[in-house]
Amino acid sequence: MTAGDAPILPGGTLGVLGGGQLGRMFAAAAVRMGYRVHLFAPDAERAPAAVHAQRTVTAAWDDEEALASFARGVGAVTLEFENVPTAALDRVARHALVRPGSRALHVAQNRGREKAFLERLGVPVADWSRVETVEEAAEASARLGAPGLLKTAGFGYDGKGQAPLGLPSEAGPAWRAIGGGPAVLEARIALELEFSVVAARDAAGRFVPFPPTWNRHVDGILDLSVTPVALPPAVAREATEATEAVLSGLELVGVACVEFFYGADGRLRVNEIAPRPHNSGHWTIEGAAPSQFEQQVRAVAGLPLGRPATHGAAAMANLLGDAWAAGEPDWAAALRVGGAALHLYGKEAARPGRKMGHLTAVAATPDEAERTVVAARAALAG
Repeated sequence: MTAGDAPILPGGTLGVLGGGQLGRMFAAAAVRMGYRVHLFAPDAERAPAAVHAQRTVTAAWDDEEALASFARGVGAVTLEFENVPTAALDRVARHALVRPGSRALHVAQNRGREKAFLERLGVPVADWSRVETVEEAAEASARLGAPGLLKTAGFGYDGKGQAPLGLPSEAGPAWRAIGGGPAVLEARIALELEFSVVAARDAAGRFVPFPPTWNRHVDGILDLSVTPVALPPAVAREATEATEAVLSGLELVGVACVEFFYGADGRLRVNEIAPRPHNSGHWTIEGAAPSQFEQQVRAVAGLPLGRPATHGAAAMANLLGDAWAAGEPDWAAALRVGGAALHLYGKEAARPGRKMGHLTAVAATPDEAERTVVAARAALAG
């Protein structure tokens, strides 16, 4: 299918590679819009998305026959996390339209490729260096200056695969902490704030962003998101333009997120690209119409993108497995906090640091929305 081909209308079938919470929320939006959803997940018996799927294929990523069978049964395929092997995506693309394609995945799966791609676009990033050995880590630390952050080149998320590197003499412990192997060293910057822009792009190149969202991380995991964020208008415009350049450069069709650092020096830098809906966009389920997941459905199916209308300020607070440490959280207490909406992902086991759900609130002001979700989360402890 190309930009000029007929869209996949409600009643058709959309496929999802991966079975996590992002797939679950995409599938819920698709089913609400009248689509059938097929899922491909190697560990489908524990896949939260399976509850909304009419068919689930359980097979390994290198099972070409299973991938072909899955692809032939759908009108288009999307993905819900970026660690799908590109070889699997290419196999699916032989039989079905894939949105986004392997180019976006190839770039996003490796931090070195990602930063080089951003630099080619002229999008600013923090000073960085590729690192292949502990000796190179020490040399890069001396060249970039302290402090720095050493990150595995691939398969890092939610703060995993990262270690601070303060001085060249500390390269050995940092190298061992990330498990060795290809990495990048990033120079730390004095931060004013972190924020993200979630946006949709269709096959004709039309670009539709959501408002920038302020993010707070704890131990490398997103803890809280609030929108709108108080940014100088020129900075907000620069971030939106950079996001459009990134999605266009990736030839991405679907929804993606670009994370930004806004430095105390007044400069903007891109941190990471996520070529799929993002945790920091979950507020859109209650706080905007259409949500990031409906936009993903529209883009993948070839329907017109919506122009998101926000319902006020909004906030999202993540619920991690730590909340279960003393037993089942007090859901009734949390829901007595007026304005709080609860989303649980249906995961079987609660582990520290594991994303189990989130709370959202829509209010007249960002401060009020933030207070609501923080109070609701605090109430879970009884």
